[in-house]
Amino acid sequence: MLYELPVQLNLASHFLDARLAEGRGQRVAIRTDRESFTFADVASLSARFAHLLAAADVRPEERVILALGDGPMYVGALFGILRIGAVVVMVNPDLPVDALRYFFEYSRARVALVEATRLDAFRQATNDVSAPVTPGQGPREKTLFSVGDHGFHSALEGYPTDYVPFPSHRDDPAIWLFSGGTTGRPKAVVQTPRSFANAAEMYGRRVLDLKPDDVTIAVPKLFFGYATGANVFFPFLVGASTVLFPEQSTAATLFEKIARHRPTVLVTVPSMVQHMLSHPDAARQDFSSLRVATSAGEALPIELHERWNRMFHVDLVDGLGTAEMWHIFISNRPGRVVPGTLGWVVPGYEVKLCDDAGREVGEGEVGALWVKGQSRGICYWERMDETMRTFRGEWTVTGDLLRRNADGTYAYCGRSDEMMKVSGRWLAPAEVENCLLQHVAVREVAVVPLKNADGLVKPIAFVVAERPSPTLGSELQEFVRTRLEPFKCPREVVFLETLPRTHLNKVDRTALARLVPGP
Repeated sequence: MLYELPVQLNLASHFLDARLAEGRGQRVAIRTDRESFTFADVASLSARFAHLLAAADVRPEERVILALGDGPMYVGALFGILRIGAVVVMVNPDLPVDALRYFFEYSRARVALVEATRLDAFRQATNDVSAPVTPGQGPREKTLFSVGDHGFHSALEGYPTDYVPFPSHRDDPAIWLFSGGTTGRPKAVVQTPRSFANAAEMYGRRVLDLKPDDVTIAVPKLFFGYATGANVFFPFLVGASTVLFPEQSTAATLFEKIARHRPTVLVTVPSMVQHMLSHPDAARQDFSSLRVATSAGEALPIELHERWNRMFHVDLVDGLGTAEMWHIFISNRPGRVVPGTLGWVVPGYEVKLCDDAGREVGEGEVGALWVKGQSRGICYWERMDETMRTFRGEWTVTGDLLRRNADGTYAYCGRSDEMMKVSGRWLAPAEVENCLLQHVAVREVAVVPLKNADGLVKPIAFVVAERPSPTLGSELQEFVRTRLEPFKCPREVVFLETLPRTHLNKVDRTALARLVPGP
């Protein structure tokens, strides 16, 4: 089922200007605690950003770093970059200087839109990064726009409120989406207008059934592609609105925003599901405005899912998406949710599970995920070896391991690069993690390999506990031993106050590996 898209496709036109052409310009597009912005307001703001960038000599296909907090300025800047045909490089604005330097070096971006409060960190990050050289003209000046200070806003307001979109091709580079970086440096997937328009239609409209009266709110911030789609592109496609807030997402913050704005769609992740359920005020929350919540970004343990159902009585629609395919392509459905599974393939996509030789495995067997559809990325930037391993003609091999059930649903079984061979047998960390999460004392857990003095690999569990005690480690080991095969029992349990996270707030397994005790 192909979604027909025009050859000329600028995302600012597709998601924003088209709503004005439909007569929806005065509908609310963005809701904040202080004010609301209509689609016409956002279109005007994006045009001003386009003029600002054009005046800075930003050209089509050049990369621009976008590192702002969530709010109307982020959305205006996003569509302003796209409006002029440039490429958006979305970066977490709160990263440390060395991480920011990596993104500047990797992208070779000459221009960045940054928060005024983080300007010094960005200046430090760019000090040792050379600006791109224009043939015959020498280096072009690097520019950091300090979004948020008075001078910037005055300059922005001086630009016109209309800007004819660049005639982007549907297969031009549009946005860089970064891998989670859980086992190494983040790498950019170069994605196209076709990808974003396709997923918004197939998942946003056809699976989530978004309508103009929906109001979305998201736990992940907009620099994460999951949120860029579910909390901007998807609602904008149908003329719905989004709630944006710059504060860190916490359970208390989410409870307050839901009570204030009464959203209909909550976009969340398993770690926040756990935090919300563990909050002392969880049982007193009024979630009656919500018709559905989505979960993605990391595995959703069935235990958390069932606790959510008992507490909040709102459909929690789990699904799987990757940066390589931009957004979700396997998903449960509102009103049709099977806890412990990812649900069914989203319309417009095809999925198969294969062994190491590329042969399809049978029902109930674990296999490597192969997926195809119109949201396939172009490549990993400057990673040709990995590009060839992942993008195989029409198919994308993501590194995820799944199992197809008899009812046509798919179960997540971990990632191939996280599997460990213990006592000659393959172990998926997610299986042990899901088991440990059933224990009342465990809040969060991650299992990584430990190599002992004999060079043999054994599992080790890093646990965030409610109340650690001297005997809790052995208690957790016995808990696993009585529920799983003996070789799956963690050889050690290490307690941490928090698990380290990547720039996309996923568990940083590389950082955990550095904490593994030596043999």
